[in-house]
Amino acid sequence: MLTIATWNVNSINARLPNVLAWLKETMPDVLLLQELKATEDKFPLTDFSALGYHTAVFGQKSWNGVAILSKHEIKDIKNGLPGDDTDEAARYIEATIAGLRVASIYLPNGNPVDSEKYPYKLKWMDRLAAHVKTLLATEQPLVLAGDYNIIPEDRDCYNPKVWQEDALFRPESRRKFRTLLNLGLTDAFRVHNQEAQQYSFWDYQGGSWPQNLGIRIDHFLLSPQSADLLHSCTIDAGPRGQEKASDHTPVVLKLTKPERLHRR
Repeated sequence: MLTIATWNVNSINARLPNVLAWLKETMPDVLLLQELKATEDKFPLTDFSALGYHTAVFGQKSWNGVAILSKHEIKDIKNGLPGDDTDEAARYIEATIAGLRVASIYLPNGNPVDSEKYPYKLKWMDRLAAHVKTLLATEQPLVLAGDYNIIPEDRDCYNPKVWQEDALFRPESRRKFRTLLNLGLTDAFRVHNQEAQQYSFWDYQGGSWPQNLGIRIDHFLLSPQSADLLHSCTIDAGPRGQEKASDHTPVVLKLTKPERLHRR
């Protein structure tokens, strides 16, 4: 089994004790991180190396930032989402691990919707869809994971009326997400989990965590080749209840090992 987790840590250095404790307990083969809020030189590389992880980081001071940690060799690393040479935001990193093409994604939030941030979100999603088409054409097993800042369906939030005009829930945003699915990607979590009220994010305000007022915005999207390997995809809510927790919690994907990894 190959285990891949995704986690928006909301500042890697602020959450480092939590992340290290979770890694020591669960030891996934791959951990995809978002919202590092740190440049490469400020990333705690040695702490992860001590646990046996190779690391690829695309950082940014105070904002954004994505990373890939892997027990296996990380090859052919590419930073940034193609399609706009003027976009310097550290929101996308991809690499090949054990025969899989894996990406860590921190999709723009888009709020407030009456600002330039919302058109940027939608255009970013168009760029992602265009890039996914090129990746799918290779027929290499593909895992696209991270904080998509998209609530796909009504059952993915505690109260749809509250989120109706939010950039995460607006019909234009959800339509762009469905465009990704319509390319042939699978929302891994929903394959074996149909129940509502299963969330990956709880706001720090308003007692959201103790009242389970959450949303599901952290997703694994799989190409047909990787969907064929799907064993399970679950949300580990435990870390959200800890002291100094991120407002997100890990989502964990398990795949049967690709043939390339078997031959190693």
